[in-house]
Amino acid sequence: MVFSLRASSPSVTRLIALAIVTSAVAFSSATASETGNPDARRIVSIGGTITEILYDLGAEDRIVARDSTSSYPAAANSKPDVGYIRALSAEGILGQKPDLILMEEGSGPPPVLEILKASEIPVVVIPTPPDAAKIGQKIRDVGAAVGLADKAGVLAANTEDGLKALAADVAKIPGDKKKVLFVLSVANGRLMAGGADTEAGAIIEMAGGVNAAPSIKGYKPLSDEAVIAAAPDVILSMSRGDHSTTPDEMFALPSMQTTPAAASKALISMDGLLLLGFGPRTPDAGRALAEKLYPDAMH
Repeated sequence: MVFSLRASSPSVTRLIALAIVTSAVAFSSATASETGNPDARRIVSIGGTITEILYDLGAEDRIVARDSTSSYPAAANSKPDVGYIRALSAEGILGQKPDLILMEEGSGPPPVLEILKASEIPVVVIPTPPDAAKIGQKIRDVGAAVGLADKAGVLAANTEDGLKALAADVAKIPGDKKKVLFVLSVANGRLMAGGADTEAGAIIEMAGGVNAAPSIKGYKPLSDEAVIAAAPDVILSMSRGDHSTTPDEMFALPSMQTTPAAASKALISMDGLLLLGFGPRTPDAGRALAEKLYPDAMH
């Protein structure tokens, strides 16, 4: 049985899947409390933020496997890995004999989801819109699916309070806001950047910055001319895997050399799941980014 908690806003999958566009499988509409298995003891968790929430709820002993983006907390890495969130194997998931599959919206590929649907194992798809206001609901959805609604309510409320406190502090930052360009990757000298309707754009604004690429939607390549026109004050990137870079590498690119960011070698690198996961740690991620952007104002 496959059920969806699909939200109206499309989500972009975590980490390196951010730039991949795939079609989604349509699911019937239902709530987590209606479709989950509150007594599930063998949960397969697909999506780094879902796994993180389950750990925060004290349900880690019920997780029998997770996907490769589930890297936090470190203990999650000891669980069997069923593959990458966008390249899952039905055989690998079903081989864990789960009694509940929790997955972030955007998991795939679609043929694998169809197989899981036919298996009649309960599957709950958690919406992951790039919207700070929806993080609390994400936490509550996960809690409802596994019978931990009360604990999830407390965690969600604490997260929402953290976001409110961050917004209040960011509102006090004086002066002009810095233009920040999120660079997902660089291939053949061309940047893949984060535009509107992305977690990257949302976290930049949450931290008091201005997204330097608002004219594109999603994660898309930028021409050299577009990078120069964007004139970012700061470059933001992920600090792990193929997406990590150094200031020397970034600002050696022709498109970067005339930007304000290049003049001050302003490159901020942060853990991808922390930065883009949009879960319980997002208030911390937004604050950490704000402190890097405005060190004098945020201390």
